[in-house]
Amino acid sequence: MVLWEIFAIAGLAFLILEMIVPSMFFLNLALAGFVTAIVALFVKGWIILTFIFVVLSILSILLLRPILIKQKESKEKETGMEGKYIGQIVKVIEPVTKFSGAITIYDERWEARTDSDETIPVGSEVRIVKNESLVLTVEKI
Repeated sequence: MVLWEIFAIAGLAFLILEMIVPSMFFLNLALAGFVTAIVALFVKGWIILTFIFVVLSILSILLLRPILIKQKESKEKETGMEGKYIGQIVKVIEPVTKFSGAITIYDERWEARTDSDETIPVGSEVRIVKNESLVLTVEKI
C-alpha cells in the first residue's frame, strides 16, 4: 500500500469516527490525514509524513477545534423556540414540579419543570423562562 493511501484511509476512518462521536476532535484528525495524503504524493519518507500528520493534527486541534465548537454551540442555541415561547404566560395542565409536569401552548401539550421546590397546581398561570430541548422551565406568576 502506498503512503498516501494509508493517510487517506486514516482520514476517512477519523471522519467516520467523527460521525459516530460528534466531538469536533476526530474531524481535525481527518483533516490532517487528508492533507498529509496530498503531501504524500510529493514526499516519500514515512517519518516526514508522520511528523507532518502530527503537527497538522496538533495545530488543527489547537486552532480550528475551538472555532468549530463555538459555531456548533451557537447553532444549538438557535432552536427557534427561545424567541417564540420565552416570556409567554401559559396554563398548567398537570402539576409542575422539579421532576414532572405539563403546560399547554396553543392547545399543544409540553413537558414543563420548575426550578423552585414548590408544586405549581393545575390551572395556574406560569411564565416560560427557558427551554432545554423539549422541556420548558416555568415560574409561577
